[in-house]
Amino acid sequence: MAALTLAVPSKGRLKENVDAFFADAGAALSHSARGYRASLAGFPDIEVMLLSASEIAASLIGGDVHLGITGHDLLLEQAPELETRVHLIKPLGFGHADVVVAVPQFWIDVATMADLDDVCAAFAQKHRRRLRVATKYIQLTRSHFARLGISDYRIVESAGATEAAPAAGTAEVIVDITSTGSTLKANGLKVLDDGVILKSEAQLAASLGADWTEEARAAVAALLDRLNARDRARNAQVLRVRLDGDADAVLARLSNDAGTSLMSRPADGGGEYVILCPKPRLMDAIASLRAQGCNAPATTQDADYVFDTENPLYAALSAALA
Repeated sequence: MAALTLAVPSKGRLKENVDAFFADAGAALSHSARGYRASLAGFPDIEVMLLSASEIAASLIGGDVHLGITGHDLLLEQAPELETRVHLIKPLGFGHADVVVAVPQFWIDVATMADLDDVCAAFAQKHRRRLRVATKYIQLTRSHFARLGISDYRIVESAGATEAAPAAGTAEVIVDITSTGSTLKANGLKVLDDGVILKSEAQLAASLGADWTEEARAAVAALLDRLNARDRARNAQVLRVRLDGDADAVLARLSNDAGTSLMSRPADGGGEYVILCPKPRLMDAIASLRAQGCNAPATTQDADYVFDTENPLYAALSAALA
């Protein structure tokens, strides 16, 4: 029996992104013939379940799986007290979407949430009923409106295409998720200037309520080591250069000028040093070397993985579990 359960999306663009994410880390997902189970190459102690994004959020919150990949918006919607139920390990850089407040474009005098508050009050006075807000994000909407002191409205739970609610006459305002805003515009809607409730993206998350045995902790530590090492390598380059004279002084200034870290030094104190340099600061590192009188050739190479002595991802998870 596997020590740890990981839930990943079963279909759509999010599934494609998750497959590519693990493949890039050298841990490709292999899907079973049954279609709802998968395995992670190199991690035999991890069982992979294929679920919908909303099911993954519910499973994480309920402690039914150890790890999962789903949208931040779905996690917060299902558990407003998220930090007590789920630990967000890392954002994954895909699945970007905003939860927004949108109103009809012809409401030319409504550009902010404060304007909407005024409209809500006027609407209630004129129509003897509260302005309707259509949404699937009931908890996020209530929390956001409450923080702004807006109360003269009522939520209409959306079962279909939320952006169509105003045109259909079932609501005046919507709270919905959008990536580009094109669907909102096509339906005659606009996002309020300060109407972004949440900027969401896919998250690798851990359930704080799951059964974290020693075996499960060992399995997640191994996985997070691999993922962190791949992230480190993706954002850094290995710099090789000969340093003579006071090499420690050169290295100290190089670290200050370009954020580098020493990987290895020659045994005899003179010769080629191996340095890890953030990719965006590579030319800063070269400029620093030249300014310090280092005229030796410097070469760079990409790395597949950079394993740190301590893994900050696992350290943060351990602290949350404690």
